[in-house]
Amino acid sequence: MIVELGHYALVMALAISLLQSVLPVIGARRPDAALMEMAPAAAIASFIFVLLAFAALTVSYVTSDFSVQNVWENSHSLKPLIYKFSGVWGNHEGSMLLWILILVFFSALVALFGGNLPFSLKANVLAVQAWITAAFLFFVLLTSNPFQRLNPAPIEGRDLNPILQDIGLAIHPPLLYLGYVGFSICFSFAVAALIEGRIDAAWARWVRPWTLAAWTALTAGIAMGSYWAYYELGWGGWWFWDPVENASFMPWLAGTALLHSALVMEKREALKIWTVLLAIMTFSLSLLGTFLVRSGVLTSVHAFATDPLRGVFILGILVLFIGGAFSLFALRVQTLSQGGLFAPISREGALVFNNLFLTTATATVLVGTLYPLLLEAVTGAKISVGPPFFNLTFGPLMIPLLLAVPFGPLLAWKRGDLWAVCQRLYFAAGLALLTALAVTYFATGAPVLAALGIAIGIWLIAGAITDIALRSGAGRVAVPIMWQRFKGLPRSAFGSALAHLGLGISVIGIVTVTAFSTEEVTTLKPGETMVSGPFALQFEGLKPNTGPNYTELQGRFIVSRDGNRFATITSAKRIYTARRMPTTEAGILTLGPSQLYVALGDETPDGGTVVRVWWKPWVTFIWIGAVIMSLGGITSLFDRRLRIGAPATRKATAVSAGQET
Repeated sequence: MIVELGHYALVMALAISLLQSVLPVIGARRPDAALMEMAPAAAIASFIFVLLAFAALTVSYVTSDFSVQNVWENSHSLKPLIYKFSGVWGNHEGSMLLWILILVFFSALVALFGGNLPFSLKANVLAVQAWITAAFLFFVLLTSNPFQRLNPAPIEGRDLNPILQDIGLAIHPPLLYLGYVGFSICFSFAVAALIEGRIDAAWARWVRPWTLAAWTALTAGIAMGSYWAYYELGWGGWWFWDPVENASFMPWLAGTALLHSALVMEKREALKIWTVLLAIMTFSLSLLGTFLVRSGVLTSVHAFATDPLRGVFILGILVLFIGGAFSLFALRVQTLSQGGLFAPISREGALVFNNLFLTTATATVLVGTLYPLLLEAVTGAKISVGPPFFNLTFGPLMIPLLLAVPFGPLLAWKRGDLWAVCQRLYFAAGLALLTALAVTYFATGAPVLAALGIAIGIWLIAGAITDIALRSGAGRVAVPIMWQRFKGLPRSAFGSALAHLGLGISVIGIVTVTAFSTEEVTTLKPGETMVSGPFALQFEGLKPNTGPNYTELQGRFIVSRDGNRFATITSAKRIYTARRMPTTEAGILTLGPSQLYVALGDETPDGGTVVRVWWKPWVTFIWIGAVIMSLGGITSLFDRRLRIGAPATRKATAVSAGQET
């Protein structure tokens, strides 16, 4: 009965979304306050019904109701409880339901906390959100129904893909979807503004918090996905330029550009047309990622579905929303004013420079991702575009962008003094230069680019600290006054500095692990020893072990340095009972920011075991930096100016009336 209620709730959510997609737009055109006011109520009702449907599917998983086909295909009664919960979205149908739940959640947030929005804009924004919601509800109900019954009901399920039976599944997809779907609000604001034909600084103020929230979640989601793949797949890599990885990275790049562009528009009413275009492009790339993952055009460990019918349906949604938004943009672009002017050397100019390189980098990743697919569709030829292409195209674009990052916050609005900013960055530049010289001197044989890359990371970190120090008056005022200024800085200043500092830490991690990591592959018998980096690992042999729904062979290694034993590492090769699918569970020893990574291979006829060992110096900086970037986004969201937003229209009108009397 719960399953049928869940299905019914989805149908009700679709009906409400259809009303929400039409009536508020009519109300905004007339204008009719009653029709516009029904948009928030409809948005909240849609959220409640989709939440009920999601809860019904979750109950089916937790209770192991194998009469539901989705549960039978992706669960097992012996599966640990946490994986029964996370398994709800560990498949195509359930993950699409989560996608829609987050979509209507954002709509409900706008309905509840958008009290300062003009009535017509709020109505149009919620209507556009309802268009997207209705399209994906149609998709789920027609092609991906998670509540499909089986009769007779199987006694036992087929179990969840073993690779997904990890805590990463509980964290990575929800965060990633909060980012993907969060950008739908920016898209809806852009389309709603184009419908009304009015875009100004207030619009940018309303859009920026949603952009920041989505960007923050997507940053954390990508980082979590990277670390999950790193420790779960047993290949020792943290990024492979997989097309589905790229599908999440492209919205992040475009969203970063949108975040900076909206700041210019908010402060100077400049870049209006470009900001609206970026808002459309960012969510369009999110939709493209959804298509790539679920259409079957890609074969990837990340891909969810291979049904061509679903791919055609999502392609139709893609064409409808992307094509419709760009068509509306083309019709309205001539009516939009260009906004304020500024000198090339200014904070606005620095942010335009930022946008130029970020969008070019996005285009590079897009071409590298789609070109093999288009070539195969047209000619039938299959080619692979991998790390060499992206390293040669994406990497050089990032170097000038990263070098320019510390300049932006120190330049004045409208017209800046580049030489004065260079003087303020003397300390950061000197520290970066000393770092490059130290790396070159102490790391004998290290690539020159490694020293440059680490120096750029230090440059970013020192530049972020310099920004906060100068804002606080360091070196110019007494310490008590400096402390008061420091405490009085806006949260967005701290958020921006944290984001740039985190970026520098990630850059150091990426460069260091790329340049200095070592890999050793050998065959060991019990009692034998191998060397990796500064460590010696003695293999003690394999020991069988049994888990709740798997059996495994554990390999134990004693780690020593300079003859002193100080740690053990345990790796394993598992076989999951239901699917008879093997997985590799890497053993990882974290030593400060570095890691020793051990993966077991196949057993050899002579009683040995293939062992792969990586020494990865400073590798954790990659994810620590991403976490700090996310914390920067969260900090900025607590900025009072973002929480208050633009003044409410009704209040502004009341003030104007009072002044006239």
